[in-house]
Amino acid sequence: MKTIHFPYIALPLGLVFMLIISVGSQIDSNGTTALPLLTMLVMNEFAFIANLIGGYIGIKHTFSVGPKLIYTTITIGCILMAARLLFLGMALWPNVL
Repeated sequence: MKTIHFPYIALPLGLVFMLIISVGSQIDSNGTTALPLLTMLVMNEFAFIANLIGGYIGIKHTFSVGPKLIYTTITIGCILMAARLLFLGMALWPNVL
């Protein structure tokens, strides 16, 4: 796999992990979550780093060969997903945000 294809993998991976974390962080009637906190944090950090790398590779590739609509859109999506995962990760900690 060429590194220029990484943003195409990072964005859907981030979306899937964000969905799992959002569903797993729901508090049930007992006051517990469906997934343990450490599991959600590890998934969140992995998806954050993957999207950050995808955004970096996308920006680097865009500047080297010029902008293409779909690639630029995926790169911007990776950057926005990384920002959203950053805030989601902070929100997972109790009494932080």
